[in-house]
Amino acid sequence: MKILTQWLREYLPQLDIPDRQLADDLTLRGIAVEGVFDLGEHGSVFEMDITTNRVDAMNHYGIAREAATIYSLQLQPLSSELSSRAKSSQSGDAAEGPAVSNPAYPVRIEEPTLCGRFTARVLRGVTIRPSHGIIADRFALLEQKPISNAVDATNYVTLAMGHPTHAFDLDKLEGGIVVRRARKGEKLVTLDGIERTLDTDDLVVADEKKAVGLAGVMGGLDTAISETTRNILVEAAWFDPATVRRSSRRHGIHTDASHRFERGADFNAPPIANALVSRIILEAGGHIEGDLVDVLIPEAEARTAKRAAISFAVPEIRRILGATEDPAGITAADAETILTGLGCTLKKTAADTYDVILPSWRLDLEREIDLLEEIARVYGYNRFQNTLPAFAGSVIELPWAEKESTLRRKLLGLGWNEAISSTFCAAGDAALFAREPSSAVPIGNPLSEEAGMLRPSLLPGMLTMLATNLSRDAEDVALFELGTTFSGSTDKVDERPALTLGATGRAFGPAPVDFYDLKGALEELLHTFSSRSLYFDRFPAESGLMPAWLHPGRSARAVIDGSTVAWFGQLHPDAASARKLRQPVFLGELYLDRLYKQSLRSPLFEELSRFQTVRRDFSLLVPDSVPYGTLAEALAALPIPELKSYAPREVLRGDRAPAGHYSLLLGAVFQSHERTLRDEDLQSWSQQIITAMQQLGAQLRS
Repeated sequence: MKILTQWLREYLPQLDIPDRQLADDLTLRGIAVEGVFDLGEHGSVFEMDITTNRVDAMNHYGIAREAATIYSLQLQPLSSELSSRAKSSQSGDAAEGPAVSNPAYPVRIEEPTLCGRFTARVLRGVTIRPSHGIIADRFALLEQKPISNAVDATNYVTLAMGHPTHAFDLDKLEGGIVVRRARKGEKLVTLDGIERTLDTDDLVVADEKKAVGLAGVMGGLDTAISETTRNILVEAAWFDPATVRRSSRRHGIHTDASHRFERGADFNAPPIANALVSRIILEAGGHIEGDLVDVLIPEAEARTAKRAAISFAVPEIRRILGATEDPAGITAADAETILTGLGCTLKKTAADTYDVILPSWRLDLEREIDLLEEIARVYGYNRFQNTLPAFAGSVIELPWAEKESTLRRKLLGLGWNEAISSTFCAAGDAALFAREPSSAVPIGNPLSEEAGMLRPSLLPGMLTMLATNLSRDAEDVALFELGTTFSGSTDKVDERPALTLGATGRAFGPAPVDFYDLKGALEELLHTFSSRSLYFDRFPAESGLMPAWLHPGRSARAVIDGSTVAWFGQLHPDAASARKLRQPVFLGELYLDRLYKQSLRSPLFEELSRFQTVRRDFSLLVPDSVPYGTLAEALAALPIPELKSYAPREVLRGDRAPAGHYSLLLGAVFQSHERTLRDEDLQSWSQQIITAMQQLGAQLRS
């Protein structure tokens, strides 16, 4: 926004600081001046960047208040007085006839939670003409488009003190003003000429028959000021910020008014703003009819202008803010001067304690720490000593930091890309992906229904990321996320580390991603950890033991030392259809809290044996109920140091094996570092293997 320094000095006659210095001092206090442009005899224009929490500074008077606080100057008050000539017609004029009693203009607020204050003043016999004088000059300097003196008056007051107002053509209003919710399907042609269909969540300013403005956003075209206007209703009000924000977003309208209202306007400003607009309009002629109508909702006033005082202790300045370059530091007098300059009222309650009554225009001040921040800001952060906060001890890594780093390096090396998703998820996703049923934790005050639960799994976020990529035609994706999952209850939340993988398309080459790409990645990760046994298996679809999000025929689990550490496979078709995924998606989740119980493998270097290896094959018939992993566990437990490796060389099912069995060709490799192996050794070890297999129900094929 643009600010004229000449206008600022009107509110601060004693300000003798050069414009460049003023710009630097304001910027140091967080009221950023991004550019200073010399206007010669008209001073300078500041190009400002005001943060969204400082709506009070989005105008000339607010910037002047900041400057007055910085330099301890007296700020000229805004006068709401109207000339006696303009007022005279309230009780009649002797030259025109006897006095007439004018009833107050009718204003009714039907939504007191959404409109906390509404002021209205009737002006009669006005003259609509182009603006001239100081208003026209300042509009030209600020590159504002003039329209007419009445419309320009409302815009001028917004630039001056920051409170939006509106002027209605009184003769086009049918009855009094009603502030209400819009009726379903109600139409309103706004000032930009667009007919808008209103929503029942919209707040409107209406007369007795129709909506005449979208409250806090934009007025209606039907009651707009024109060259033929002779009677005006000047309105200044306070509207609920959230309501204005939703209406503005819903209808795609962003105006100077909505920009200010949705950030929290000054509850006490409407009567002053109304008077300033009326005074400017009446300069061209006309008179006031009746008194100012000011409808005020006490509950809204209590939430804004009459908030409870904040207790403020002076010793907290030193404790929280630290030492300043001035040995005396920030004294109680300094703090009182700064807070008073910002509009606070201080009442001393003890030697070093105050009750601070907050100004109506600073809704961003809520706690004692906010007051301390304001003191530090105005005092100047550059005046504090450059010291670091005290710290005892040292940074301690999480117990699994090395293991997590190893997993990350492995996956990046395998061509996966790391991603981060939201910590929250929807209730439906929480129920589908939770490790244990009904273990997801609800949020007390969720941002939305889609973010109402703490995630019990990383899978909802992974699916969202994959769907987002696919919707943007990025069809070859391989992502992983290392993060925390949550379970338990609102009273006690358990946090557990987890890893999820997600891939689709041709992420690893010309062939589409399939089940075995995911299995291979998991094998690489799991072999990084030491274990007595590692195997993969799956349960029959009808058992109900497989996770509901996995395809029943294209999924499996990974088991280390008897503990399930991962589920993986293709996403279930129902889940894919619900998310409108147009191509197969493969997912995996590792329970790192279980995996981290295993230690990382340490590289061991062993001298190569000078003696040759001997391989023996065992042709076995194994019951279908005995997975290979169970056989591998039994082999690992055999006391045969010379058994260097074993692996399935061939597996036959169906017609090539008896019913209820599968045929397994098991290969074993023996080698000694001390001698050449003898036949009797090999026969003894082979018999131990056969016995171990027979104990599990396997038999040698005849």
